[in-house]
This record gives sequence, structure tokens and C-alpha cells, in this order.
Amino acid sequence: MLLTEVAAVERALTRSLPAGRERLARIVSRDPRLLTEAEVRASALESLAENLSDSIVAPLFWYVVGGLPAAAAYRLVNTADAMWGYRSPRWEHAGKVAARADDVLNLLPARLTAALLARGRPRWRSALSREARRTPSPNGGWPMAALALTLDVRLTKPGHYALNDAGRDPGPADTTAALRLAARAAATAVLVAAATELITRPPTRLEGAA
Repeated sequence: MLLTEVAAVERALTRSLPAGRERLARIVSRDPRLLTEAEVRASALESLAENLSDSIVAPLFWYVVGGLPAAAAYRLVNTADAMWGYRSPRWEHAGKVAARADDVLNLLPARLTAALLARGRPRWRSALSREARRTPSPNGGWPMAALALTLDVRLTKPGHYALNDAGRDPGPADTTAALRLAARAAATAVLVAAATELITRPPTRLEGAA
């Protein structure tokens, strides 16, 4: 669904900028009404990178660590952060708790996702960590910065941050490349999680089986 929704933003942009903005509003919380075409595309790519970590890599990571209970607990915290993690008088306390817990639980998965997207490029230790720190989130910047550097594009949230500011504006071909990268990263995460599960918790034989 993540790949489908991001691809749908690109298809909508081929029709018109307003159509692209309308489709983008389905997957991001920011107001898309004043975004340019490049900013709409960048927002979709940022959502792709961040949700690759939050919705795929992180649940798999916590499943490997602690099985279904750990994966379910992670999803509960991540969903609570998405629902309450914005400043408002009503949810100020609950939002802070959910946001801090989400930050802790995503510390390693976000960096693992960045490694999957960066594909071992030598800029891992220098440029990636520098760019990741440009966002207010301690974790969200890592997969987004990795995607920006790998594609050599500029990903920006107007008025807040710009990742790989020297890069070019993303084009349609970059969306295609990003979707390929994300699909490959997700498949790698699934294979590694499955292999780890088999090694650390091999299936038990049924009682009475030969």
C-alpha cells in the first residue's frame, strides 16, 4: 500500500499540480495547497522513506527482538504518536509520552532503514549523519536523508529543513527509482528477519512426528 500510494501521487502529478496536491494530502500531515510540483514529489518521497522505517523495518526489527508481543507494542506506540504526537492542549501530556517512547523504539530501526537505502555508499558516516540531523526528529531524518543522498535529490519541507540542499529537484524518474529502492529495502528486511527467526527460534517438531 505504501508503494501504491506514493506511485499514485506521481500519477496524479502527470494530470495536474492540484491533483497531485490532493493525492499527497492522503499520506502526509502538512498542508499541500501551496506546494510546488517539486515539493509535492519531495513530500511523497519523504513519506516513503519515513514510513518504510515506521511501518516495515521497525515492526520486523521488534518482531525479531521479542516476537509478536514486541511488534504489537511497537505498533501501538507508533500509532499513538501519530494520533497524539502533535501539540494541542488536550493531548499535550499523552502526546509527549507517545513521542518520546516512539523516539526510543525507532532509534535503531531508523538507522537500519537508512543503511538499506544507502546501499553501502561511502557517504554513510559523514554526509548521512549530518543531513539526518537537519530535521527536528531524532530518527525520521535518517531514512529521508539516505534516500536524498542516494538519488542525489533535494528533499525539503518549506520553512523547516532541506536535505541534500545541493541536490536537484526530484523528477518523475526519481519517484520510480525511489519506489525500486524501497521495495528492495523492504524485501531485504523481510529476508533478514525471516533468516534470523529461523536461526534463533527454529520451528519445533509436532509431538509424535517421525
